[in-house]
Amino acid sequence: MRVAVAEDSGIFRQALVTLLTTVGVEVTVSAASGEELLARVAEDPPDVAVVDLHMPPTHTNEGVVAARELMRRHPGIGVLVLSAYNETPQAMELFRDQPRRVGYLLKDHVTDVDNLRGALERVVRGEVVIDPDVVSRLVEARHRERELARLSGREREVLGLMAEGHSNAGIGKRLHLSARTVEDHVRAIFTKLKITSSGGPPGPQDSNKRVLAVLTWLRAAETR
Repeated sequence: MRVAVAEDSGIFRQALVTLLTTVGVEVTVSAASGEELLARVAEDPPDVAVVDLHMPPTHTNEGVVAARELMRRHPGIGVLVLSAYNETPQAMELFRDQPRRVGYLLKDHVTDVDNLRGALERVVRGEVVIDPDVVSRLVEARHRERELARLSGREREVLGLMAEGHSNAGIGKRLHLSARTVEDHVRAIFTKLKITSSGGPPGPQDSNKRVLAVLTWLRAAETR
């Protein structure tokens, strides 16, 4: 198996090259940027490229951009994207564009050489590899989406305003609702999200429940 590596951190890149070499993988390219990777594999494409998600110049999504361009120019190459953080939305761009020969692993799991080699072999075979932690986050996101799906349109509006920090009175003014109606909506939100509320009208005693409700809304929003 022939592998190209693109990682802007010289220390991590060299450690990765050494790790791959020890298990019999031929590293054909060791690049510090996406542009260098694309230039150096042009004449002699490898079987698979290992690309860091964050690379120069902005360290945002250059790795994903380089990976997509690499697959466009060389459809037979597999790509394994690495990231130090669980950044699911950016990585999912790859899987939407190319549902074969692509993988996404967190760097914490790359130090397991058997895990790394196995992921590379699967990508070369045309499979899709997704880090278990990423899968867990996606499953949790779907669960939160199902939770929010229980809310009516008006309840979602109320919850959104709660997330912005508005009090019941502020929500009532913005939505032109009576205080009693807002209280009913807040109580319904607590019930549908299975957040235990006190028996009376929502007030200071319900601040923790409001936080839990808002967290549900925010966590679902950040995965969209």
